[in-house]
Amino acid sequence: MRKEFRGLISAREAREIIAKIPLETRNTEVPLEEASGRILAEDITTTIDVPPFDRASMDGYALQAEDTYQAREDIPVKLHVIDAVHPGRISEREIESGEAIEVGTGAPMPKGADAVVMVEDTEDAAEDDFVAIKKPVAINANTMHAGTDMMVGERVLKAGTRLTPREIGVLAAIGKREIMVKTLVAGVISTGDELTPPGEPLPQAHIYDTNTYTIKAALTECGATPIVYPITPDKRELMTKAIRRATDECDLVLTSGSTSAGSSDIIYQIIADEGDLNFHGINIKPGKPAMLGILNKTPIIGLPGYPTSALTIFNQFIAEKIQTSLSQTTTPNTTTARLATTIRTSGREELLPVIIARKNAYPADKGSGAITTLAHADGFIHIPPTTEMVDAGTRVEVRLFSQIATRDILFIGSHCPGIDVVEDLIPYTMRIINTGSTGGIIAIRNRHADIAGTHLLDSDGNYNEKEIKRYKIKDAVLIKGYLREQGIITNDEKIKGVRDLVGKTIMNRNNGSGTRTLTDLLIQKAALEDGTKPEEIIKKIKGYHTQAKTHSAVASAVKLGRADAGFGIKPAATHNNLHFIKVADEEYDLLTTREFINTPEAGSIIQTLKSKKFKETLPEGITTYKRSGEAIEL
Repeated sequence: MRKEFRGLISAREAREIIAKIPLETRNTEVPLEEASGRILAEDITTTIDVPPFDRASMDGYALQAEDTYQAREDIPVKLHVIDAVHPGRISEREIESGEAIEVGTGAPMPKGADAVVMVEDTEDAAEDDFVAIKKPVAINANTMHAGTDMMVGERVLKAGTRLTPREIGVLAAIGKREIMVKTLVAGVISTGDELTPPGEPLPQAHIYDTNTYTIKAALTECGATPIVYPITPDKRELMTKAIRRATDECDLVLTSGSTSAGSSDIIYQIIADEGDLNFHGINIKPGKPAMLGILNKTPIIGLPGYPTSALTIFNQFIAEKIQTSLSQTTTPNTTTARLATTIRTSGREELLPVIIARKNAYPADKGSGAITTLAHADGFIHIPPTTEMVDAGTRVEVRLFSQIATRDILFIGSHCPGIDVVEDLIPYTMRIINTGSTGGIIAIRNRHADIAGTHLLDSDGNYNEKEIKRYKIKDAVLIKGYLREQGIITNDEKIKGVRDLVGKTIMNRNNGSGTRTLTDLLIQKAALEDGTKPEEIIKKIKGYHTQAKTHSAVASAVKLGRADAGFGIKPAATHNNLHFIKVADEEYDLLTTREFINTPEAGSIIQTLKSKKFKETLPEGITTYKRSGEAIEL
């Protein structure tokens, strides 16, 4: 006997009903090798610097860059080779002027060295134990500082992130062995007397079971953990037993087949009798027989038997529900984008990792030694070997590694742990691209971002406003953020201020950074008070011309004894158990536009900056103040 559908509902109604059903997830710990494709259940914060020490990024010779400045192909500079260091070994020798140590790629930088000259830019000298340098190098050339990739205390992966091979690499790089993942266990039951598992002989009037494998794959793609149950014949008692078992063991159950109004299609009858049938039939083609019910407090969704119909219903109605429950939203696998910056190529075929945001492609390459190059990239663009340069604004095709997670707010600029706290507290999602303060300002000027983090210090000792105005950004608005403690990071308790650095070795920050500018201003102030010139003080401070790219690199150099002190933010000192002498409060602000400042998203950020919860959640050394959340039109 046939039974008509209980009453077709519209696709909109079906989506609304499915959106409201309770869908529980669970957390479980899995070994790293089984974590691929899973969803992180917790934030991952690294407890080590990556790399954990300053290292050579090329085969060659570690030396003092100043020794190479006169080097030429026809008149090379000869240096005495005093040791050789390979990965896994630390040299006991300290390089002085006129000396070099042979290093392999990945080897720790010897003490006293500030650059590496590549082996191809050298040749054997006539004298034993000497090398001829044919090309000059700059400070920090062919090196990678401790923490350049990831620094101690940095949140490297956020809860809700889907673990692809790139994120697995990040977890391995920081030494994580067991991973807490979030998942949804979904049971898959294919029904029908006519079904035969693939690989077995196919009887007459039978077809191979397709839906078990397509639905399992679709569930896995969404981040769920599928459990496949045996094919169930069209017998009520067998179907009832299978459904009861699956609803007891799973968070969600998907059946396929036996949902139509035919005499042998009885799934909807079982659900109606055993639990609650929410709907049976959607006014959509294909997929009309789909249904939803609740049995044993577990949602059970009946998919049509035809594979195309089953996948259509899954993709249009179920995938988004699963992804939402696991904090995921997605877009297609390939896309086109506008290149945000000009790219110069090496003359070789290149697959350039890029980050996609606002239909712009931002190069994500931080160097071959940086595992986060791939973790942060969305995909890559193919550059043929005949192309020497790709101009900014060029439309490029991007092949995605996986589906892109969509976000409500695009942040580009200087990163800070405080921004992680903002992201956690606002009811919106953020896409964060770390380019530094200047990169963020340019992104706002070009309308590539919603908001940018900046902490640029001008020569007068003031933060952000004067520097930003130089870029002449139309309708720019500055949101005052918070204060970060800047100071001296040291292991020497006798160091109390700038004057105590005379005769000591420091690890300085890179030119153009706010911290380097602050260091120079403090030296200028001390010189003025002492009636001398800043250059005279600088001459007495070893290591002044070093250029560490991160606060963590400064702290690491101090911790390893390569420097007596350096300037950085307090969290870098705290994470390395070093002394910290505060010298200034740095203003970290957010730059945006008049258009964005009037949105609910911007309003939420401003209220968060002003909130007590935000102040209480910030890490030590970062705090709000009376101007936090204040908006200034520039």
